[in-house]
Amino acid sequence: MLLGVDVGGTFTDAALVTGGRLHTAKAPTTPRDQSEGVMAAVASVLDDAGAAAGDVEHVAHGMTVATNALLEGKVARTALVATAGFTDLVELGRQARRELYRLCAAWPAPLVPVERRFGAAERTGPDGVLTELDELEELVGAVAGCEPEAVAVCLLHAYAHPRHERAIGDALRERLGDEVHVSLSHEVVGTFREFERAATTEVDAALSPLLAAYLRRLVDRARDEGLPAPTIMQSSGGLASLEEAAGHAALTVLSGPAGGAAAAALLSERCGEPDLLCFDMGGTSCDVCVVEGGAVRETAQREVGGRPLALPMVDIHTVGAGGGSIAWRDGGGALRVGPHSAGAEPGPACYGRGGTEPTVTDANLVLGHLDPGAPLAGDVELDAEAAHAAVGELADALGLERDDCAAGIVRVANNEMVRALRVMTVERGVDPRDFALLAFGGAGPLHAAAIADELGMRRLLVPRASGVLSALGLAAADRRRDRARTVLLHGGALTSEALAVEEGDAAYDVRYRGQSFELTIRDVEPDPGAVREVFEALHEERYGYRDPDGEIEVVTIRERRTEPGPDVEFGAQERGDVRGPTVVGLPDATLVVPEGWAGSTDETGTLVLERQG
Repeated sequence: MLLGVDVGGTFTDAALVTGGRLHTAKAPTTPRDQSEGVMAAVASVLDDAGAAAGDVEHVAHGMTVATNALLEGKVARTALVATAGFTDLVELGRQARRELYRLCAAWPAPLVPVERRFGAAERTGPDGVLTELDELEELVGAVAGCEPEAVAVCLLHAYAHPRHERAIGDALRERLGDEVHVSLSHEVVGTFREFERAATTEVDAALSPLLAAYLRRLVDRARDEGLPAPTIMQSSGGLASLEEAAGHAALTVLSGPAGGAAAAALLSERCGEPDLLCFDMGGTSCDVCVVEGGAVRETAQREVGGRPLALPMVDIHTVGAGGGSIAWRDGGGALRVGPHSAGAEPGPACYGRGGTEPTVTDANLVLGHLDPGAPLAGDVELDAEAAHAAVGELADALGLERDDCAAGIVRVANNEMVRALRVMTVERGVDPRDFALLAFGGAGPLHAAAIADELGMRRLLVPRASGVLSALGLAAADRRRDRARTVLLHGGALTSEALAVEEGDAAYDVRYRGQSFELTIRDVEPDPGAVREVFEALHEERYGYRDPDGEIEVVTIRERRTEPGPDVEFGAQERGDVRGPTVVGLPDATLVVPEGWAGSTDETGTLVLERQG
């Protein structure tokens, strides 16, 4: 019996797989303490399955605790220890503009203010120690004096020579005790580029106490109910132990969206669709990712809330366009949607919980895409009168008829999602028409066909469990551990022995020597000749040329250890045909099929639709 629980901005989803059957449930997310909503969803799905908590063998959890804390700046009181003279590293950054043509756009302020930054009397170069660590007792005393809840330690070249970081970490833990979290950069990141390593370590330290407190509450609630301790979804798309996640919160910043990516890869395999363009539209946001050749596209670094994170992550692009996104009139009189959301409290106007602002869900109800007589998943009764009133008020402000305003809200939201999909495809030289569109999330199927039409896509997949597909992906996800180390191998040092990893799969960040950026290559033997061949082919594909006489350099070796997840069955499903125009009610979502689209249900319960003509 396998249980996956995914916390979204509006709903918390649970998926329970037992005996070849899939049971699902939704409960409103509880922003003040997400563990409350988690246990409500678990209780609901167990009741639906007629099961007891003690029957559950495995629990996997994806959440937005770290994401929300980072975006809102609600983090632990953190101190930073850096090599003397480099304490302002995060604030200086790369000295690049946030946006090229908006001079007023600024990068977010460092999580550690200047008064809590401390310089360590030491210096290490790429080849070893230049100046031994000194005045350690004074340094630790100064840090203790600012009464931090967490400390980030990032010394120059500690990725290669971590001895001084370890000494500082040991001294801090001895002086401050277990109450204060300490993050060491070589443990968190392990790769070069000081700014990105320092920024990632700062985020890890600032978030870890908050995540650890949440996970303690969750474990206590789970234990009280008789559930096993959960494993936690990482941003990389694999599961980590509770202890590892609590100790390094930076690994979980994209925990929630990564569950959807894991589900997309699972469905790609089961449906025989190796190339998918995926969008997961929930109540608060829409997450977009790409599956190529059956594997989810990944990245070694990305920004979240304007802060770089030098960690392996599923390559996901997020926009503030969800079912709860609020429609509004801007100063120029234009109709806008998002990024602000009604969230779980109070929610869209039609939820009847006190919300008065018009949302995408309200617009869909006005247009007849949702049945006001049928409760949404999570037993949410729809208030059609409240939806009409909210949309009508905006329509009056815009000088539109109510139905025209509702249609405009949906079109604007669709355009936001189309833009996100183009960022992941067209802007990277990928033609979306070569892919099938996989739509999931509670609101995804409502908008799927219109988005496919806009992108010129002809094939659309909507899983029967689309409303809780991320939770199902959690239940089936692999356990995974990633480790990266900068090696800077070239010339005679570039040997098969140097490229080998102890166990697991290896990937290599490679460049022509003298370049500033690398390309990551995978599925290649640890042989210099093979690495060069694969790198040059990828370089030519990406940049249009190769340099047969250029010297290559392997910058970083990335090691991945994976334990395959359980074999999850979608369960037997009813087969049937669909032809538009029609609206199809799914267990946890609603699918709008416009005229010109038709298809049928496959053996996994996935509706496979194609554009006719």
